[in-house]
Amino acid sequence: MGNNSLKRKDNSFLVQAGILAAAGMISRVIGLLYRSPLHRVIGDLGMGYYNTAFNFYNIVLMISSYSIPAAISKVIAQKLALKEYRAAHKMFVCALGYVLAVGGVASLILFFGAGLFVEPEVIPVLRAFAPTIFVYGILGVLRGYFQAHKSMAQTSVSQILEQIANAIVSVGAAYLLIRSSFAAMEVPADREGKVLWGTKGAVGSAMGTGAGVLTALLFMLGMYALNKGLIHKRVRSDVHEDADSYGDILKTITLVVTPFILSTAVYQLSSTVNNILYTRALPALKELDTVDIHSRWGVFSGQSQTISNIPVAFASAMAVAMLPAVAQLTAAKKIGEARAKVGLAVKTTMIISIPCAVGLFALARPVTALLFKNTQESEDLATGLLMALAVSVVFYSLSTLNSQILQGLGRLNAPIINAGLSLMLQSAVAVPLLFCTGLDLYAIAIANIVYSGFMCILNQISVRKAIGYRQEIVSTFLIPLLASAFMGAAAWAVYEALLMLTKSPRISVIPAILIGAVIYFALLILFRGVSEEELRSFPKGHLLVRIARKFKLLK
Repeated sequence: MGNNSLKRKDNSFLVQAGILAAAGMISRVIGLLYRSPLHRVIGDLGMGYYNTAFNFYNIVLMISSYSIPAAISKVIAQKLALKEYRAAHKMFVCALGYVLAVGGVASLILFFGAGLFVEPEVIPVLRAFAPTIFVYGILGVLRGYFQAHKSMAQTSVSQILEQIANAIVSVGAAYLLIRSSFAAMEVPADREGKVLWGTKGAVGSAMGTGAGVLTALLFMLGMYALNKGLIHKRVRSDVHEDADSYGDILKTITLVVTPFILSTAVYQLSSTVNNILYTRALPALKELDTVDIHSRWGVFSGQSQTISNIPVAFASAMAVAMLPAVAQLTAAKKIGEARAKVGLAVKTTMIISIPCAVGLFALARPVTALLFKNTQESEDLATGLLMALAVSVVFYSLSTLNSQILQGLGRLNAPIINAGLSLMLQSAVAVPLLFCTGLDLYAIAIANIVYSGFMCILNQISVRKAIGYRQEIVSTFLIPLLASAFMGAAAWAVYEALLMLTKSPRISVIPAILIGAVIYFALLILFRGVSEEELRSFPKGHLLVRIARKFKLLK
């Protein structure tokens, strides 16, 4: 009993990852649900303008603030492992100063230099994003501080609140801005009217992003205020000699943050490069209408890519939960324990992402129809693109996890190099496919698969070299893939059968998804893809074991 308790304690990061994953999934679902009414208000063109601006905002955010939670979590976790509470809090204060300075400069650059990044019609949208960068930096430090203490609940709740505020303000602000310029909620037929409509709607949606981040920040400030007494009590009781000056700490933070920033920025450059190739280079070279190009990009980025990114939320949550644990074990020279945690994290991520990828491929059309109101042409395009992008779900999930694992192991340059090499290969594939064939957006989808696949392979090799780790193959990859194949076939058959009875894709798809999930869970256990011990280490693991025993899946 004591041994089992110890193992459950050692795998507590899975529970923390489960909390973050649940919050991530809820946030992504909220994001998807509000995309439908937002799409009805601003249309494909507005979505295209929004996502074009978002790509450049995202790059500046990555460079200035986005990597702060992971970086701060790593450096503070190492101090907490040594019970150096005063030094940990000093790092927290220095990190706040860092993001206030860097975030402020980045916001000003984005606002006043928007014309350097995007076309004239997208400039107001990018400027609407600018203040969010400054606010996000402070939010990131607070999230990283709590994550370093292996407490993910605060981050999880703040993510959900962020998405709720984002959803409400995005749709509301877009509607009000459009109504301020148009008498009726009908997209005008002329080109100038369409551009104005799309721009106004995209600006409203960008304001929603800022409102969401501000809401999350206010919540995290409240959480810090509630814990302030305990934090300062631990600082006062710390008997370690405080040898680090603020200058030394700031230097440490900068040295740690910079590789995180470069890695994440290069990782995110994939979408930005694709965006530039499709929305700027392609119409310039082939003299295509930019309104039509941005509308099609809105289908790709606002629908297909948004849906395919949902399963990756679990990998991101697992990565965030893994980072402090791996950093602490590495600092304590416990490489064997770090290796075991990496193996379990990879297996858990694959158990989730592989069936998600297969499910999205099998039910691409009904899932798209469930979430978005499209013309037949847009639905066909979104469906085909989602089927193509489903392949990249597993690659992105594993590469995201391994990037954070490498950073936790102190191999900060490896993800940067791997992302850079993958980006070059992606571009080498995308350019000829896009400009020399008729594949159009499918060329971008193929480039995404190439990028994520190559990044996945390179990161896996880097982790293996770092800690001598070799992932178990059968129960991690092959059994989940086999169970997912049966699941996908069953879900598709159930959907088609219900569709013949109900004549409604929206009514038919939900039962098909639920039945598919049950079949996958049962087959995964029957094929011995997961042991009882591993099942117990999952969030609500005891409940899962009881269910499995009740239905004779476990002996």
